[in-house]
Amino acid sequence: MDDEIFDVVVVGGGVAGLISAYELAKKGYGVVLLERGSEAGSKNLSGGVFYSRIMEEIFPDFLNEAPIERKIMRNVVSFLNEGSAVNLEYQDERLLKKVNAVSVLRAKFYAWLASKCEEAGVMMMPGLKVDSLLKEGDTYVGVKAGDDELKARITILADGVNSFLAQAEGIRPKQPPKFLAVGVKSVIALSKKTIEDRFRVRNDEGVAYAVVGECTKGIAGGGFLYTNKDSISIGVVMQLQSLSESGLSSSEVHDKFLSHPAIAPLIEGGELLEYGCHLTIEDGPQMVLQQEISRAGLLIVGDAAGFSLNTGLTLRGMDLAAGSALAAVRAADSALKANEFSAKSLGKYRNEFDNDWIGKDMKTYESAPKFFTNPRLYGDYGKLIADIFYRIFNLDLSPRKHLRSVMIDAFKASSIKYTINTFPLGWYFFIFMLFFKYTIALLLQPNS
Repeated sequence: MDDEIFDVVVVGGGVAGLISAYELAKKGYGVVLLERGSEAGSKNLSGGVFYSRIMEEIFPDFLNEAPIERKIMRNVVSFLNEGSAVNLEYQDERLLKKVNAVSVLRAKFYAWLASKCEEAGVMMMPGLKVDSLLKEGDTYVGVKAGDDELKARITILADGVNSFLAQAEGIRPKQPPKFLAVGVKSVIALSKKTIEDRFRVRNDEGVAYAVVGECTKGIAGGGFLYTNKDSISIGVVMQLQSLSESGLSSSEVHDKFLSHPAIAPLIEGGELLEYGCHLTIEDGPQMVLQQEISRAGLLIVGDAAGFSLNTGLTLRGMDLAAGSALAAVRAADSALKANEFSAKSLGKYRNEFDNDWIGKDMKTYESAPKFFTNPRLYGDYGKLIADIFYRIFNLDLSPRKHLRSVMIDAFKASSIKYTINTFPLGWYFFIFMLFFKYTIALLLQPNS
């Protein structure tokens, strides 16, 4: 092992690492993948919603071949208050005709990806912890694991959110708490029929919820729920800094969310299969756009590089991890063909994803993390929306007002000042979506 030089050594058996290894092995390169777990996916909690169209570029028969749970055809955005919930629900058959997103359980999904890697010729080495990177001059030339040294022309780090290997080399700083979040998740078993009846889905259809407000008890972050074949994945994600300042425990917030009167009926009668915490990324754009992602002989992909986005409506990680892997593969392929592994050569990796959809998406949502630090998202705004709907649906025998007046009265009764500068642009868009049909009705009534 000490004498062999691989073309590429990949550290980490998540989406980014597995796809990097698979694509490079398919091109005929000698690739070894090291995973400290007993097998790929063994360390991963539950799963997630995977915006999966990129996978059909890699595996044309992905939807039929991969171990997916359900095809997400309905999305729910929910504002929770202590005793109320306002949901914006979107369902569209077009999301099934050309599937946009699927739910997956990572242990199953990663094991399938690992089998694909083995078929492509990747040398899989599970149960091996990498201790440090090897370096000759300014160039990284492999890794050290215990007493073994594995040398490679290119090293790809896909070792997760903290990327201790990159930190140890001073390539990436220890991320501040405001850049990170903790996710607390439960997987709750329900029968397939119960899920289909309770969530109004059929066959392999699925639903995903994005939740904000009372679910995090005022802490920056949000809740989520999505359906698997015969289980529900549900939990909260909270910015570490905001969680620390709150004085609350992550498990306490998670348990309160699951007991909310709008949430508890969705999981009633279920059996807890899995419960755990996982560190995740809160400010991916800052990490990707402002920090190093490559050096001579080295590329950093997936969570280790910061490829994660929370837009408020979608939580994205796996599709961006896959996209970063493909960008890294293009840069590595070019470097291997030219036998040139300098910082400049592998610096093409940034150009590759900057010019692709992943880089453009990271730039588009660069300000999203700042938006979610607005404390009114976790109280005032949700209460305002609920109060408007309460005034609409609470027919208490008093004379009815036009909807415009109802909305203005609700604003006046709230702690939010009713001015054009009250909300960020994103919030105006959400309000527009929520009250679209009422607005149209008002425009069609000249005397209202």
